[in-house]
Amino acid sequence: VQLQASGGGLVQPGGSLTLSCAASGSTLDYYAVGWFRQAPGKEREAVSCISNVHSNTDYVDSVKGRFTISRDNAKNTVDLQMNSLKPEDTALYYCAAAGGRVGCTLDSAPYVSWGQGTQVTVSS
Repeated sequence: VQLQASGGGLVQPGGSLTLSCAASGSTLDYYAVGWFRQAPGKEREAVSCISNVHSNTDYVDSVKGRFTISRDNAKNTVDLQMNSLKPEDTALYYCAAAGGRVGCTLDSAPYVSWGQGTQVTVSS
């Protein structure tokens, strides 16, 4: 499956953005999908994930209550709604897909297909 992340941009603190991970070559609901981010000078970190069966979700503690991951099977996308954005959310955001048996995991190792990133900048 080929992935493409989009929806990034410049937003003020407290604002919102919705990132979208679009798939081609396969149906995305066969896969667990994760969102990851990497800020300059920092290691890549997992942000959120969603399983294929039952759409179980998980979030890194720093975004719980602010970010929501969801599937749109009609559009073959996985979206990340980001609210109450903070400057520390500034990063290059990537989506990735793992085989369906993996489930929702914030460990990057099982993810085998990665999209190009989309930049999110939170600044006044």
